[in-house]
Amino acid sequence: MDMDGGRKVFNRLGPSSSSDNGNHNKQQKVCIYWRQGKCTRYPCPYLHSELPSAANGKRAHQGFGAEDNYRGGGGGGGLRRSGNYNFNNNNTWGRTQSQQPANNRNTLKKIEKLCNLWAQGNCKFGDNCKYLHQWSTGGCFTLLAPLEGHQQVITGIAMPPGSDKLYTGSQDETVRLWDCQSGQVAGVVNLGVTVGCMLCEGPWVFVGLTNLVKAWNIQTSMELSLNGPVGQVYSLAVGNDLLFAGTQEGTILAWKFNVATNCFEPAASLKGHTLAVVTLVVGGNRMYSGSMDSSIRVWNLESLQCLQTLSGHTDVVMSVLCWDQFLLSASLDKTVKIWAATESGNLEVTYTHTEEHGILTLCGMHDSEAKPVLLCSLNDNTIRAYDLPSFSERGKIFSKKEVRAMQIGPGGLFFTGDGTGQVRVWKWSEPTTVQ
Repeated sequence: MDMDGGRKVFNRLGPSSSSDNGNHNKQQKVCIYWRQGKCTRYPCPYLHSELPSAANGKRAHQGFGAEDNYRGGGGGGGLRRSGNYNFNNNNTWGRTQSQQPANNRNTLKKIEKLCNLWAQGNCKFGDNCKYLHQWSTGGCFTLLAPLEGHQQVITGIAMPPGSDKLYTGSQDETVRLWDCQSGQVAGVVNLGVTVGCMLCEGPWVFVGLTNLVKAWNIQTSMELSLNGPVGQVYSLAVGNDLLFAGTQEGTILAWKFNVATNCFEPAASLKGHTLAVVTLVVGGNRMYSGSMDSSIRVWNLESLQCLQTLSGHTDVVMSVLCWDQFLLSASLDKTVKIWAATESGNLEVTYTHTEEHGILTLCGMHDSEAKPVLLCSLNDNTIRAYDLPSFSERGKIFSKKEVRAMQIGPGGLFFTGDGTGQVRVWKWSEPTTVQ
């Protein structure tokens, strides 16, 4: 009987923790040959088992709201928004499902980075390429169609409710209409100036241009021009029967639709930002504006007065989003900050999520199981999908250039537009059921 060979197999598999009395003499490093199933050393000076999880006393990553768990803060306040989002149970925040380690050690380990040669259609390595030959990871998205036609970065995507047309705007000075059934171009509007943003509200499609906002009524074919902006219009929002436009000079202009005259009339000019207003969002009776001056301003929709200035970011605030009682803000400073109202009604940061790259835009939606998900577009040409409120990563979407526009569609669809001018139609994958 080969007793020595038996010991080799035993050590390669790794003894149980209860019988492993000699591990204190081993170096706290896992044997790379054992991991490959090839170690022939006996005794081996390295561990033939995976290192246990470190118990160093540090708090594990917990999604936003975790600070409230530790300081006893309640996260309530006046940022409520209608919807199916209920994150009030702090006991479940930050608790991610444990994942079993993969055992297929013989498969090629891919670097989680898009193969540029494959994206150009000429990678010669095929399945042996160490980079990814796919546009997404995580298995939760399906790419339905790429829409080709724009020549420069996509800056706006809008899909009016009940419409069979998708509207996309670009810095190539055009708006394209796409037929949702065929995926073909249904029309091109040459505007002669850069499109900065787009928004749809009811039958209206609004287009932020240079020194102008265009308003198209898709039911009546009415077209209006809203004058007043100075420079590029970067952001649009609708709230309290007002249309708001964030401009290059830092002013937010407001218009109100007059039914009698069938036109939008100037209603207000909101001043306070010192640089361009690049993002706007309305939640409840508040509007939030993010600017190149690195600040966020909170406005009362009734009085149109600034209630608070939030100064937690250190670079351009690229995107703001209301979700349940929280305000989410993303910046080129590589952070997503979660703001919650205190007892005084003011907002303060309750959690900060950090990325390795600057964040360009946020989009909140539900997956195919109606779970809340946050899409974060980064300036490394990727979109990260996170479960909320845990911020555990679900998957990634890769693009040839950075994605600056994302929009939710019906039936689990969503749309992305990147720096090459390509628009993509995505769908959340249906969950797999075990028979």
